[in-house]
Amino acid sequence: MAIIAGKELQEILDRGVVLEMIDPEVQVQMCGVDLTLRSIERFVTPGAVDYDNKERVISKTQEVAFDDSEWVRLEAGCYLVTFNETVSIPKALTALARPRSSLLRSGATVETALWDPGYRGRSQSLLVVHNSKGLRLKRNARLIQLAFYRLSSLAEKEYEGAYQDENL
Repeated sequence: MAIIAGKELQEILDRGVVLEMIDPEVQVQMCGVDLTLRSIERFVTPGAVDYDNKERVISKTQEVAFDDSEWVRLEAGCYLVTFNETVSIPKALTALARPRSSLLRSGATVETALWDPGYRGRSQSLLVVHNSKGLRLKRNARLIQLAFYRLSSLAEKEYEGAYQDENL
């Protein structure tokens, strides 16, 4: 797998792989697209993960409000973040994301899963604030860079899981 970059990246973006960007001139990078912060939630119940999802329980969350200046101060801990952008992964691609280095240098990171071929939705990820002094984030902050990879062959089937069309 190779990261899709440059003109080829622009071509897949022109086909609608990432929509609802705040400013493509800022968000489109050489090797991917920055996804931005729409909302933050804190976890309020435990979750449960099993083998076949029959006993899966997704943790309940509670919204963390931005102040009048559109900032939020987060204590050290784990948070669920939702991005502004919607993603639609074609059958020939997959995507992975990495946190922006400014976030890492502030003592925080974002954990993500693989964006499968066929996935559509407004994705969510896990923000982990490791900094014991906390972290301030402004609404629409760029948190991760989503990189696209071409599969060695077309996916035989597309994503059909519980998170298809999430947050749309």
